[in-house]
Amino acid sequence: MAQIKIYGVRERLNPVKEPLSEVIHACVVEAFELPADKKFHRFFPMNREDFHFPDGRTDRYTVIEISIFEGRTVEAKKHLIRLLFERILNTLHIAPQDVEITIFETPQHNWGIRGLPGDELALGYKVNI
Repeated sequence: MAQIKIYGVRERLNPVKEPLSEVIHACVVEAFELPADKKFHRFFPMNREDFHFPDGRTDRYTVIEISIFEGRTVEAKKHLIRLLFERILNTLHIAPQDVEITIFETPQHNWGIRGLPGDELALGYKVNI
């Protein structure tokens, strides 16, 4: 399971939602070996006055927050981060200094999905990779 939130300046984020979603999803599927049909993305296009970021970033600054079941190795998480930076740059021409990624891990029992605690679900894919 991976729930993904993407934040950015409205005028810059809205035009790239679909291709950005495709890039993110392909990276998560590859790095975490998730099934291709497990895509949970939420976009938060923000007004410029509501999205403050430090000097050295442009208006293409994008924040990606990834919530996952705990269990992936450090190597798998680093692989995902590297893939995201590389493919976002190559596909959407958003520079790495304009992308920030945070991975939040929680135990499966802290998730509620389809009427069950997450640790009681039959997932059909591995979490410990």
